[in-house]
Amino acid sequence: MSSANTWLLPDGVEEILPEEARKLENLRREILDLYRGWGYELVITPLIEFLDSLLVGSSHDLDLHTFKLIDQLSGQLMGIRADITPQAARIDAHRLNRDGPVRLCYADSVLHTLPRGIQTSRAPIRVGAEFYGHAGVECDIEVICLMYAMLQQAGVENIHLVLGHVGIFRSLLESAGMNPESEETLFDAVQRKAYGEVDQLLAESVDDAGLREMLAGLVRLSGDEALELAQEEFAGAPAAVKAELGELLAIDAGVRKRVPAVPLSYDLCELRGYQYHTGIVFAAYTPGYGRAVAKGGRYDNIGAVFGRARPATGFDSDLKTLARLTGREFRRQPGILAPDGDCDELRETVEKLRASGEIVVTDVSGACDAAAARELHCDRLLLRRGGKWLVEKF
Repeated sequence: MSSANTWLLPDGVEEILPEEARKLENLRREILDLYRGWGYELVITPLIEFLDSLLVGSSHDLDLHTFKLIDQLSGQLMGIRADITPQAARIDAHRLNRDGPVRLCYADSVLHTLPRGIQTSRAPIRVGAEFYGHAGVECDIEVICLMYAMLQQAGVENIHLVLGHVGIFRSLLESAGMNPESEETLFDAVQRKAYGEVDQLLAESVDDAGLREMLAGLVRLSGDEALELAQEEFAGAPAAVKAELGELLAIDAGVRKRVPAVPLSYDLCELRGYQYHTGIVFAAYTPGYGRAVAKGGRYDNIGAVFGRARPATGFDSDLKTLARLTGREFRRQPGILAPDGDCDELRETVEKLRASGEIVVTDVSGACDAAAARELHCDRLLLRRGGKWLVEKF
Protein backbone atom coordinates (compact mmCIF):
# COMPACT_ATOMS: atom_id res chain seq x y z
CA MET A 1 0.00 0.00 0.00
CA SER A 2 1.38 3.42 -0.95
CA SER A 3 1.83 6.08 1.70
CA ALA A 4 -1.00 8.04 0.07
CA ASN A 5 -3.47 5.24 0.94
CA THR A 6 -2.42 4.43 4.50
CA TRP A 7 -5.64 5.98 5.80
CA LEU A 8 -7.78 3.38 4.00
CA LEU A 9 -9.56 0.69 6.04
CA PRO A 10 -10.52 -2.83 4.90
CA ASP A 11 -14.00 -3.29 3.44
CA GLY A 12 -16.57 -3.72 6.20
CA VAL A 13 -14.29 -2.25 8.88
CA GLU A 14 -14.99 1.29 10.06
CA GLU A 15 -13.73 3.80 12.58
CA ILE A 16 -16.30 5.47 14.81
CA LEU A 17 -16.10 9.24 15.14
CA PRO A 18 -17.05 11.17 18.31
CA GLU A 19 -20.73 11.83 17.55
CA GLU A 20 -21.44 8.22 16.60
CA ALA A 21 -19.25 6.91 19.42
CA ARG A 22 -21.23 8.96 21.93
CA LYS A 23 -24.48 7.52 20.61
CA LEU A 24 -23.12 3.97 20.70
CA GLU A 25 -21.81 4.33 24.24
CA ASN A 26 -25.08 5.83 25.51
CA LEU A 27 -26.99 2.96 23.94
CA ARG A 28 -24.57 0.38 25.32
CA ARG A 29 -24.91 1.71 28.85
CA GLU A 30 -28.69 1.90 28.69
CA ILE A 31 -29.01 -1.62 27.27
CA LEU A 32 -26.67 -3.10 29.90
CA ASP A 33 -28.68 -1.31 32.60
CA LEU A 34 -31.84 -2.83 31.12
CA TYR A 35 -30.30 -6.31 31.22
CA ARG A 36 -29.16 -5.73 34.81
CA GLY A 37 -32.70 -4.73 35.76
CA TRP A 38 -33.91 -8.13 34.52
CA GLY A 39 -31.25 -9.96 36.56
CA TYR A 40 -28.71 -10.62 33.79
CA GLU A 41 -25.06 -10.55 34.87
CA LEU A 42 -22.41 -8.99 32.64
CA VAL A 43 -19.54 -11.15 31.36
CA ILE A 44 -16.50 -10.09 29.34
CA THR A 45 -15.04 -12.89 27.23
CA PRO A 46 -11.61 -13.19 25.54
CA LEU A 47 -11.22 -11.60 22.13
CA ILE A 48 -8.97 -14.49 21.06
CA GLU A 49 -8.62 -18.09 22.24
CA PHE A 50 -7.84 -21.61 21.06
CA LEU A 51 -10.00 -22.51 18.09
CA ASP A 52 -11.13 -25.89 19.48
CA SER A 53 -12.93 -24.26 22.40
CA LEU A 54 -14.04 -21.16 20.49
CA LEU A 55 -16.06 -23.15 17.93
CA VAL A 56 -17.53 -25.74 20.30
CA GLY A 57 -21.14 -26.51 19.41
CA SER A 58 -21.18 -23.86 16.68
CA SER A 59 -22.20 -24.15 13.06
CA HIS A 60 -20.04 -24.53 9.96
CA ASP A 61 -21.10 -20.99 9.06
CA LEU A 62 -19.44 -19.63 12.22
CA ASP A 63 -16.26 -21.52 11.38
CA LEU A 64 -16.13 -19.80 7.99
CA HIS A 65 -16.58 -16.38 9.60
CA THR A 66 -13.81 -16.86 12.17
CA PHE A 67 -10.35 -15.37 11.60
CA LYS A 68 -7.64 -17.94 12.41
CA LEU A 69 -3.99 -17.54 13.34
CA ILE A 70 -1.17 -19.45 15.03
CA ASP A 71 -0.34 -18.80 18.68
CA GLN A 72 3.36 -17.89 18.79
CA LEU A 73 3.66 -19.27 22.36
CA SER A 74 2.05 -22.70 22.00
CA GLY A 75 2.00 -23.25 18.23
CA GLN A 76 -1.72 -24.04 18.42
CA LEU A 77 -4.42 -22.69 16.13
CA MET A 78 -6.32 -19.76 17.60
CA GLY A 79 -9.37 -17.82 16.51
CA ILE A 80 -10.68 -14.28 16.94
CA ARG A 81 -14.23 -14.60 18.22
CA ALA A 82 -16.99 -14.18 15.65
CA ASP A 83 -19.72 -14.89 18.22
CA ILE A 84 -19.90 -14.58 22.00
CA THR A 85 -22.59 -17.19 22.72
CA PRO A 86 -20.23 -20.25 22.79
CA GLN A 87 -17.98 -18.39 25.22
CA ALA A 88 -20.89 -17.47 27.48
CA ALA A 89 -22.02 -21.11 27.40
CA ARG A 90 -18.57 -22.20 28.58
CA ILE A 91 -18.72 -19.70 31.45
CA ASP A 92 -22.07 -21.12 32.55
CA ALA A 93 -21.06 -24.77 32.23
CA HIS A 94 -17.46 -24.70 33.39
CA ARG A 95 -16.67 -21.55 35.36
CA LEU A 96 -19.86 -20.68 37.25
CA ASN A 97 -21.06 -24.26 37.66
CA ARG A 98 -24.36 -23.24 39.30
CA ASP A 99 -27.24 -25.67 39.68
CA GLY A 100 -30.08 -23.25 39.05
CA PRO A 101 -30.87 -20.81 36.24
CA VAL A 102 -28.10 -18.47 35.11
CA ARG A 103 -28.70 -15.22 33.24
CA LEU A 104 -25.71 -13.68 31.44
CA CYS A 105 -25.33 -10.66 29.16
CA TYR A 106 -22.55 -9.03 27.15
CA ALA A 107 -21.71 -6.05 24.96
CA ASP A 108 -18.47 -6.39 23.04
CA SER A 109 -16.86 -6.45 19.60
CA VAL A 110 -16.52 -9.52 17.39
CA LEU A 111 -14.79 -9.94 14.03
CA HIS A 112 -16.01 -11.64 10.83
CA THR A 113 -13.97 -12.79 7.85
CA LEU A 114 -16.87 -11.84 5.57
CA PRO A 115 -19.81 -9.45 5.98
CA ARG A 116 -23.06 -11.17 6.99
CA GLY A 117 -25.01 -9.14 4.47
CA ILE A 118 -25.06 -6.00 2.34
CA GLN A 119 -23.83 -2.93 4.23
CA THR A 120 -23.12 -4.94 7.39
CA SER A 121 -19.97 -4.46 9.43
CA ARG A 122 -17.25 -7.09 9.68
CA ALA A 123 -16.54 -5.74 13.17
CA PRO A 124 -19.97 -5.54 14.81
CA ILE A 125 -20.52 -4.82 18.49
CA ARG A 126 -22.71 -7.65 19.77
CA VAL A 127 -25.15 -6.94 22.60
CA GLY A 128 -27.07 -9.94 23.85
CA ALA A 129 -28.44 -12.01 26.70
CA GLU A 130 -28.39 -15.75 27.44
CA PHE A 131 -30.56 -17.81 29.82
CA TYR A 132 -29.15 -21.16 31.00
CA GLY A 133 -30.49 -23.98 33.13
CA HIS A 134 -34.25 -24.03 32.43
CA ALA A 135 -35.88 -26.20 29.79
CA GLY A 136 -39.40 -24.77 30.02
CA VAL A 137 -40.97 -22.22 27.71
CA GLU A 138 -40.88 -19.63 30.51
CA CYS A 139 -37.26 -18.70 29.73
CA ASP A 140 -37.98 -18.48 25.98
CA ILE A 141 -40.84 -16.08 26.71
CA GLU A 142 -38.64 -13.99 29.00
CA VAL A 143 -35.80 -13.77 26.49
CA ILE A 144 -38.11 -12.78 23.62
CA CYS A 145 -39.73 -10.09 25.79
CA LEU A 146 -36.29 -8.84 26.87
CA MET A 147 -35.21 -8.62 23.22
CA TYR A 148 -38.32 -6.56 22.48
CA ALA A 149 -37.65 -4.32 25.51
CA MET A 150 -34.06 -3.81 24.30
CA LEU A 151 -35.24 -2.69 20.87
CA GLN A 152 -37.73 -0.30 22.47
CA GLN A 153 -34.99 1.07 24.72
CA ALA A 154 -32.79 1.59 21.66
CA GLY A 155 -35.55 3.55 19.92
CA VAL A 156 -36.11 1.10 17.05
CA GLU A 157 -39.61 1.74 15.76
CA ASN A 158 -42.29 -0.49 14.21
CA ILE A 159 -40.84 -3.74 15.57
CA HIS A 160 -42.27 -6.96 14.16
CA LEU A 161 -41.47 -10.37 15.69
CA VAL A 162 -41.29 -13.62 13.72
CA LEU A 163 -41.35 -16.99 15.52
CA GLY A 164 -40.38 -20.42 14.22
CA HIS A 165 -39.31 -23.83 15.53
CA VAL A 166 -36.54 -25.84 13.86
CA GLY A 167 -37.47 -28.90 15.92
CA ILE A 168 -40.65 -29.46 13.90
CA PHE A 169 -38.72 -29.83 10.65
CA ARG A 170 -36.10 -32.02 12.34
CA SER A 171 -38.71 -34.35 13.88
CA LEU A 172 -40.57 -34.74 10.59
CA LEU A 173 -37.31 -35.64 8.84
CA GLU A 174 -36.48 -38.23 11.50
CA SER A 175 -39.92 -39.81 11.08
CA ALA A 176 -39.57 -39.79 7.30
CA GLY A 177 -36.22 -41.61 7.46
CA MET A 178 -34.55 -39.62 4.68
CA ASN A 179 -30.88 -40.34 3.99
CA PRO A 180 -28.34 -37.59 4.87
CA GLU A 181 -27.75 -36.55 1.26
CA SER A 182 -31.46 -36.11 0.58
CA GLU A 183 -31.85 -34.20 3.86
CA GLU A 184 -29.11 -31.78 2.86
CA THR A 185 -30.65 -31.25 -0.57
CA LEU A 186 -34.09 -30.71 0.98
CA PHE A 187 -32.67 -28.28 3.52
CA ASP A 188 -31.10 -26.21 0.74
CA ALA A 189 -34.35 -26.16 -1.24
CA VAL A 190 -36.37 -25.15 1.83
CA GLN A 191 -33.98 -22.30 2.57
CA ARG A 192 -34.48 -21.02 -0.96
CA LYS A 193 -38.23 -21.67 -0.75
CA ALA A 194 -37.94 -23.59 -4.03
CA TYR A 195 -41.30 -25.31 -3.65
CA GLY A 196 -41.12 -27.23 -6.92
CA GLU A 197 -37.77 -28.78 -5.95
CA VAL A 198 -39.09 -29.58 -2.47
CA ASP A 199 -42.15 -31.39 -3.84
CA GLN A 200 -40.08 -33.39 -6.33
CA LEU A 201 -37.51 -34.41 -3.72
CA LEU A 202 -40.19 -35.46 -1.24
CA ALA A 203 -41.94 -37.53 -3.90
CA GLU A 204 -38.67 -39.34 -4.61
CA SER A 205 -37.44 -39.78 -1.03
CA VAL A 206 -40.42 -40.11 1.34
CA ASP A 207 -42.68 -43.18 1.05
CA ASP A 208 -45.20 -42.22 3.76
CA ALA A 209 -47.84 -40.06 2.06
CA GLY A 210 -48.87 -38.39 5.32
CA LEU A 211 -45.34 -37.34 6.23
CA ARG A 212 -44.70 -36.25 2.67
CA GLU A 213 -47.77 -34.01 2.81
CA MET A 214 -46.75 -32.58 6.19
CA LEU A 215 -43.24 -31.72 5.01
CA ALA A 216 -44.59 -30.15 1.84
CA GLY A 217 -47.04 -28.13 3.91
CA LEU A 218 -44.42 -27.07 6.46
CA VAL A 219 -42.26 -25.28 3.92
CA ARG A 220 -45.26 -23.13 2.96
CA LEU A 221 -46.29 -22.22 6.50
CA SER A 222 -45.29 -18.61 6.95
CA GLY A 223 -47.24 -15.45 7.70
CA ASP A 224 -49.70 -14.18 10.28
CA GLU A 225 -52.00 -17.22 10.05
CA ALA A 226 -49.27 -19.88 9.86
CA LEU A 227 -49.59 -21.04 13.48
CA GLU A 228 -53.32 -21.59 13.18
CA LEU A 229 -52.88 -23.45 9.90
CA ALA A 230 -50.12 -25.58 11.43
CA GLN A 231 -52.51 -26.95 14.05
CA GLU A 232 -54.70 -28.27 11.26
CA GLU A 233 -51.77 -29.42 9.11
CA PHE A 234 -50.18 -31.47 11.91
CA ALA A 235 -53.30 -32.92 13.50
CA GLY A 236 -52.04 -36.42 12.64
CA ALA A 237 -48.35 -35.72 13.12
CA PRO A 238 -45.96 -37.77 15.27
CA ALA A 239 -46.01 -37.04 19.02
CA ALA A 240 -42.70 -35.16 18.90
CA VAL A 241 -44.04 -32.75 16.28
CA LYS A 242 -47.19 -32.11 18.32
CA ALA A 243 -45.07 -31.44 21.41
CA GLU A 244 -42.89 -28.93 19.56
CA LEU A 245 -45.92 -27.22 18.06
CA GLY A 246 -47.34 -27.06 21.59
CA GLU A 247 -44.16 -25.28 22.74
CA LEU A 248 -44.54 -22.73 19.98
CA LEU A 249 -48.19 -22.15 20.89
CA ALA A 250 -47.32 -21.66 24.57
CA ILE A 251 -44.51 -19.22 23.75
CA ASP A 252 -46.80 -17.31 21.40
CA ALA A 253 -49.45 -17.01 24.12
CA GLY A 254 -46.89 -15.94 26.73
CA VAL A 255 -45.37 -13.23 24.53
CA ARG A 256 -48.80 -11.90 23.53
CA LYS A 257 -49.80 -11.67 27.19
CA ARG A 258 -46.70 -9.71 28.19
CA VAL A 259 -46.36 -7.44 25.13
CA PRO A 260 -49.82 -7.42 23.53
CA ALA A 261 -48.99 -4.51 21.23
CA VAL A 262 -46.18 -6.20 19.31
CA PRO A 263 -47.10 -7.66 15.89
CA LEU A 264 -46.34 -11.40 15.71
CA SER A 265 -46.06 -13.63 12.68
CA TYR A 266 -44.60 -17.06 12.02
CA ASP A 267 -42.26 -18.84 9.66
CA LEU A 268 -42.18 -22.58 10.32
CA CYS A 269 -39.72 -23.17 7.51
CA GLU A 270 -37.22 -20.69 8.97
CA LEU A 271 -34.21 -22.96 9.51
CA ARG A 272 -31.62 -20.32 10.42
CA GLY A 273 -28.96 -21.99 12.53
CA TYR A 274 -30.43 -25.44 11.86
CA GLN A 275 -27.24 -27.24 12.96
CA TYR A 276 -27.00 -24.98 15.99
CA HIS A 277 -30.51 -24.31 17.30
CA THR A 278 -32.60 -27.06 18.87
CA GLY A 279 -36.06 -25.53 19.20
CA ILE A 280 -37.69 -22.11 19.07
CA VAL A 281 -36.07 -19.48 16.82
CA PHE A 282 -37.16 -15.85 16.74
CA ALA A 283 -36.19 -12.61 15.04
CA ALA A 284 -37.18 -8.95 15.09
CA TYR A 285 -37.62 -6.83 11.97
CA THR A 286 -38.30 -3.19 11.26
CA PRO A 287 -39.35 -1.53 7.97
CA GLY A 288 -36.50 -0.13 5.91
CA TYR A 289 -33.94 -2.67 7.10
CA GLY A 290 -33.74 -5.83 5.02
CA ARG A 291 -32.34 -8.13 7.72
CA ALA A 292 -33.28 -9.11 11.24
CA VAL A 293 -32.32 -6.32 13.63
CA ALA A 294 -32.09 -8.87 16.47
CA LYS A 295 -32.42 -12.66 16.53
CA GLY A 296 -32.07 -15.68 18.78
CA GLY A 297 -33.38 -19.08 19.74
CA ARG A 298 -32.91 -22.17 21.86
CA TYR A 299 -29.62 -24.08 21.70
CA ASP A 300 -29.80 -26.76 24.39
CA ASN A 301 -26.82 -28.81 25.55
CA ILE A 302 -24.12 -26.59 24.02
CA GLY A 303 -22.21 -26.91 27.31
CA ALA A 304 -21.96 -30.73 27.10
CA VAL A 305 -18.35 -30.59 25.88
CA PHE A 306 -17.49 -28.61 29.00
CA GLY A 307 -18.98 -31.31 31.21
CA ARG A 308 -22.50 -29.94 31.73
CA ALA A 309 -25.31 -30.23 29.18
CA ARG A 310 -27.62 -27.37 30.13
CA PRO A 311 -30.78 -26.01 28.48
CA ALA A 312 -30.08 -22.62 26.93
CA THR A 313 -31.78 -19.85 25.01
CA GLY A 314 -30.71 -16.33 24.06
CA PHE A 315 -30.48 -13.53 21.50
CA ASP A 316 -28.14 -10.85 20.26
CA SER A 317 -28.02 -7.76 18.06
CA ASP A 318 -25.44 -5.42 16.56
CA LEU A 319 -25.12 -2.19 18.53
CA LYS A 320 -23.97 -0.37 15.39
CA THR A 321 -27.18 -1.37 13.63
CA LEU A 322 -29.29 -0.24 16.59
CA ALA A 323 -27.54 3.14 16.58
CA ARG A 324 -28.20 3.51 12.87
CA LEU A 325 -31.89 2.62 13.19
CA THR A 326 -32.74 4.46 16.39
CA GLY A 327 -35.43 7.10 16.28
CA ARG A 328 -34.07 8.71 19.45
CA GLU A 329 -31.98 11.85 19.63
CA PHE A 330 -28.87 11.69 21.80
CA ARG A 331 -27.98 15.28 22.62
CA ARG A 332 -24.45 16.19 23.55
CA GLN A 333 -24.20 17.60 27.08
CA PRO A 334 -22.73 21.12 26.76
CA GLY A 335 -19.65 21.84 28.80
CA ILE A 336 -18.04 24.68 30.71
CA LEU A 337 -14.85 26.25 29.41
CA ALA A 338 -12.40 27.02 32.21
CA PRO A 339 -9.09 28.89 32.07
CA ASP A 340 -5.84 27.06 32.61
CA GLY A 341 -4.03 28.11 35.78
CA ASP A 342 -2.30 27.11 38.99
CA CYS A 343 -4.83 28.77 41.28
CA ASP A 344 -5.91 26.35 44.03
CA GLU A 345 -9.36 27.88 44.20
CA LEU A 346 -9.78 27.44 40.43
CA ARG A 347 -8.75 23.78 40.61
CA GLU A 348 -11.13 23.15 43.53
CA THR A 349 -13.99 24.79 41.65
CA VAL A 350 -13.31 22.68 38.55
CA GLU A 351 -13.16 19.47 40.62
CA LYS A 352 -16.49 20.28 42.31
CA LEU A 353 -18.15 20.99 38.97
CA ARG A 354 -16.87 17.72 37.50
CA ALA A 355 -17.95 15.78 40.60
CA SER A 356 -21.47 17.18 40.17
CA GLY A 357 -21.63 15.77 36.63
CA GLU A 358 -20.61 18.82 34.63
CA ILE A 359 -18.18 18.65 31.70
CA VAL A 360 -15.37 21.12 32.32
CA VAL A 361 -12.85 21.70 29.52
CA THR A 362 -9.59 23.47 30.30
CA ASP A 363 -8.71 26.06 27.65
CA VAL A 364 -4.95 25.59 27.23
CA SER A 365 -4.89 28.20 24.44
CA GLY A 366 -5.51 30.97 26.97
CA ALA A 367 -8.38 32.60 25.07
CA CYS A 368 -11.26 31.35 27.24
CA ASP A 369 -13.84 33.28 25.24
CA ALA A 370 -17.13 32.47 23.55
CA ALA A 371 -15.52 31.55 20.21
CA ALA A 372 -13.19 29.02 21.88
CA ALA A 373 -16.08 27.70 23.96
CA ARG A 374 -18.30 27.00 20.94
CA GLU A 375 -15.52 25.08 19.19
CA LEU A 376 -15.11 22.89 22.27
CA HIS A 377 -18.91 22.31 22.59
CA CYS A 378 -19.23 24.52 25.68
CA ASP A 379 -22.11 26.91 26.34
CA ARG A 380 -20.73 28.48 29.54
CA LEU A 381 -17.50 30.03 30.80
CA LEU A 382 -15.85 29.79 34.20
CA LEU A 383 -14.81 33.35 35.02
CA ARG A 384 -13.38 35.26 37.97
CA ARG A 385 -15.97 37.75 39.22
CA GLY A 386 -15.74 39.73 42.44
CA GLY A 387 -13.04 37.49 43.86
CA LYS A 388 -15.01 34.28 43.11
CA TRP A 389 -15.07 31.72 40.29
CA LEU A 390 -18.52 31.82 38.70
CA VAL A 391 -20.13 29.93 35.80
CA GLU A 392 -21.65 32.30 33.25
CA LYS A 393 -23.68 31.53 30.17
CA PHE A 394 -22.79 33.49 27.06
